[in-house]
Amino acid sequence: MSGAWFGEGRAVRLCEVGPRDGLQAESAFVPTADKIALVNALARAGVSKIEVTAFVSPAAIPALRDADAVMQGIERRAEVVYSALVPNVRGAARAIDARADELNLVMSASESHNLSNLRMTRAQSFASLRQVAAMAHGAGVAVNVSLSCAFGCPMEGNVAIEDVLAWCERYARELGASGVTLCDTTGMAYPAQVSAATRAFLERLPGTALTLHFHDTRGMGLANVLAAIDAGARNFDTSIGGLGGCPYAPGASGNVCTEEIAHALDLCGYACGLDLPGLVAQARSLEPLIGHAVASQIVKAGLCSELHPRPHDFEAIRRRALARA
Repeated sequence: MSGAWFGEGRAVRLCEVGPRDGLQAESAFVPTADKIALVNALARAGVSKIEVTAFVSPAAIPALRDADAVMQGIERRAEVVYSALVPNVRGAARAIDARADELNLVMSASESHNLSNLRMTRAQSFASLRQVAAMAHGAGVAVNVSLSCAFGCPMEGNVAIEDVLAWCERYARELGASGVTLCDTTGMAYPAQVSAATRAFLERLPGTALTLHFHDTRGMGLANVLAAIDAGARNFDTSIGGLGGCPYAPGASGNVCTEEIAHALDLCGYACGLDLPGLVAQARSLEPLIGHAVASQIVKAGLCSELHPRPHDFEAIRRRALARA
């Protein structure tokens, strides 16, 4: 089946955000050793970029209160970028001390979501990001900026693509960001919109790495990934087991699922370079840690390549069918 739809051999990079974006949404605290084991297993499965944790206040996100220990405890592979989300200068200092390869900074494209989520105006957020970026560059650490609600805000509605691109230009020009992630934080994106935004970004900022971050809130996650690929995107945030969510999107599901996206892209002829059975095993191993089933349909149904035994009475069925011939 590979290559039947979108062309053979084109590489797509999945950036794993489950250890941060996924686990921070869980009520159960996953022990530090298990977080470290998860990151190490994802790296062994071929994931080339992992958002390991967030250096935030333990009071704000208690699930990630062990950020320093996790980042310092993981095995390091030269081919893997180990990223961390940081909200401010204090978090950046901790992440740099813990040897993060990249700092992921975040703000929202809409004022309402930025105030609700970060307790700051967008102007205040940008001023804070400027300080963090300066610290990162001084330490020789790469900077990526994630722009939340780039495809719509649940409080304000549509966000104009021109506003999105204007912020992205400032990230590249004024913050020296090597990459920007356009985030469908609340699952409002749809394929035609994604295609137009992707083409506009690549045309306007050809020297800035683009990553797309989708949620499957309204069942359009995979369709949005395929639309973005068709428009030229090659980097996507995904989450093992489909973990994740957003507190400002009622009914929101998790991020697009790593093993589901990798499975679909493999069948479409794209090379993600991932060990799919290994990813599925890791997704299954999460369930006892978080205390509930993961959303992954691949965990439930298995890969298309996994065959099942015939019915126990298959030979009798066959003989009766042949007797009627």
